[in-house]
Amino acid sequence: MNESTTENETERATEKSAVILASGGMDSATAAAVAADRGYDLHFLHTSYGQRTETKEYECARAQADYFDAEFRRLETDHLSKIGASSLTDEGLDVADAEMESEEVPSSYVPFRNANLLSMAVSYAEATDCDALFIGAHSEDFSGYPDCRPEFFEAFQQVVDVGTKDETSIAIEAPFVEWSKTDIAETGLELDVPYDRTWSCYRDEAPACGTCDACAFRLQAFQRLGARDPIDYAERPDYTDESA
Repeated sequence: MNESTTENETERATEKSAVILASGGMDSATAAAVAADRGYDLHFLHTSYGQRTETKEYECARAQADYFDAEFRRLETDHLSKIGASSLTDEGLDVADAEMESEEVPSSYVPFRNANLLSMAVSYAEATDCDALFIGAHSEDFSGYPDCRPEFFEAFQQVVDVGTKDETSIAIEAPFVEWSKTDIAETGLELDVPYDRTWSCYRDEAPACGTCDACAFRLQAFQRLGARDPIDYAERPDYTDESA
């Protein structure tokens, strides 16, 4: 075996890759930056499931994949929107204004969404021999969304371990699960995340409303850091005095 062959085999052995569950939002974009910083080659998986802003989210996820030079795959499914019971997928339900101190499950909760999305992402990861799967869930999510709790990801890791091939090893990475939105934004700014290519608003595709939960937590994060969120808003309330 010649020296170049040995070097090529060593390089392949040390390469690692990760699926990014890419919503088009700032959390998953920052998770992608963290994964890239850790040396992973990236595979973006974006799912359109009938959410109100799916066109804008797809546009942003696609743009982020280009920025990170990542493989990109989009899956389209309508089963979550057909099930309903969420203001994100049911036009008959209004998206509520932000209640940042509430610990109630909000109307925007899509029943068991993360289990559905993670299942598709694990399939993609196993099919492409990826080593990890990154999701951008964080602490301000799991206060209202039960499928963002640390215990959920720990349990899902067990499902992955027993439900894939014996030789398959996929780590579920939720690097922000104990972080605030402000922590995420701070790290993203340090890693030059293209936040102008992200979307968080639950209501509208342009401009962002500025008053739904997703907009409020996002704006608050930038405001606490003294930075300007680069996307357009219909309103930019001051959220710096609100509790996170």
